[in-house]
Amino acid sequence: MNNTFLAIDIGSSVVTAVIAKHDLENNINILGTGIQKSNGVNKGIIINIEEASKAIKDAVSVAKRSTTELIDTTVVSISGSYSKSIRSSGSVNVPNGLITETEINQVMQMALYNATIVPEYEVVHVVPLFFKVDDSVEVDNPLNMNGSRLEVSVYIVTAKRTALTNIKSALKTSGIEVVKFVLDSYSSALAVLDEQQKKFGAIVINLGSTTTEFVYFKGNSIIFNGFIPVGSNHITNDLSVMLHTPPTAAEKIKLEYGSLIRNYSPNNELGVTKVKIPRIGDEESVSEVALDYIQTIIHARVEEVLVLVKNKLKKSGLLDNTGSGIVITGGMSYLDGIKKLTERIFEGIPISVSNPKNIKNGFMSFDEANMATIVGLLFYALGTNRSYQLDSSKKLIKPIKKDRISEPKISLSNSSPERPILNENSNNSMNKEHIQIKDNGAILTPLIKDKKKGVSKFWSKVSEWF
Repeated sequence: MNNTFLAIDIGSSVVTAVIAKHDLENNINILGTGIQKSNGVNKGIIINIEEASKAIKDAVSVAKRSTTELIDTTVVSISGSYSKSIRSSGSVNVPNGLITETEINQVMQMALYNATIVPEYEVVHVVPLFFKVDDSVEVDNPLNMNGSRLEVSVYIVTAKRTALTNIKSALKTSGIEVVKFVLDSYSSALAVLDEQQKKFGAIVINLGSTTTEFVYFKGNSIIFNGFIPVGSNHITNDLSVMLHTPPTAAEKIKLEYGSLIRNYSPNNELGVTKVKIPRIGDEESVSEVALDYIQTIIHARVEEVLVLVKNKLKKSGLLDNTGSGIVITGGMSYLDGIKKLTERIFEGIPISVSNPKNIKNGFMSFDEANMATIVGLLFYALGTNRSYQLDSSKKLIKPIKKDRISEPKISLSNSSPERPILNENSNNSMNKEHIQIKDNGAILTPLIKDKKKGVSKFWSKVSEWF
């Protein structure tokens, strides 16, 4: 059995590599970690192989410094931006009357064979929705059951061949030839959902830097997945364009004043109603901007993303059957007021904001929302949160027997990763009485509010550059 594995999350903001090992009791032991700024990747797609290769190689090299273990398996996240999903079914006879893993593999392969796969796409996941034995009720795991016929209904995730080939090419510089691909949103669901949420079904929305990925997950299966090419970096772009300020200053505004619910009217708790910001092309001169106008810009973009997600889920017919509700994760989930806005948009559906399950270690903290994908990759590689399924090499992978599962091994952590784009620290910093931002001359100075600025023609402006 493979023990040591390498997990790589190729994100649009950072590339994260983690080397881990599971022992005979299935504890996850982190052996090494590496994080590098993600260059050559945009909206989940590699746009510059040379730069992406270097970022991946650097992250993997840093992770390898802490261990001499040989890597048995490599799992890599892929974006939903170039994926397509379909459903299929298959059935086989059970010659000996007892269902073994041979029959489970055969029926899964038959369901894949029966599916119509678009020629330029490759299989990433074949996940069973349910099994049936002799036309009986649906069963989760038919192993060792008695019957003469086994049926399965599956959810198949495919990805564009050229995109996967580009990832493989980028990985070759690190000496990685054979990999297993895992859908980003699937990985996030494994990381943040508890057993009850899985049982009743939940939607996981991962709000990233340049993408928003979401998945409906129930039991151990993907029911539906989707993708929106918009993330928290678009808030920065919006602020930069609407306020005519450099992107660096726009990012500082987002981090310091990013809120969907804070009161910026006169005599508010911060005592701040306006800021001074530099102008594009002439950073020596500054202009005054009302904070409630900034809030309107941020609110408009976040609301747009959530409405797009809602429309896709509504079109799928799954929105009214969410079971345990919607779970938000990802870097943008730290934005003040994100839960309340989501509750307003998804009326009547329970909303929660969740970080991934923590795997304490001596390298980095995993209980950050922007770590959901990499934590999910670790759980996928360990196998404790999956059902029988076919992986991206079309081979049957098995769940770890439940009586052998134990909690991840815990040790003291001595370091923390970089905070996400929108984080708790930024929220805390907003509560300070005096707010200052200093870096490269982009200074935002609180002012006394004179007059509220309007937001006329806002949507026409947005439509020009969205």
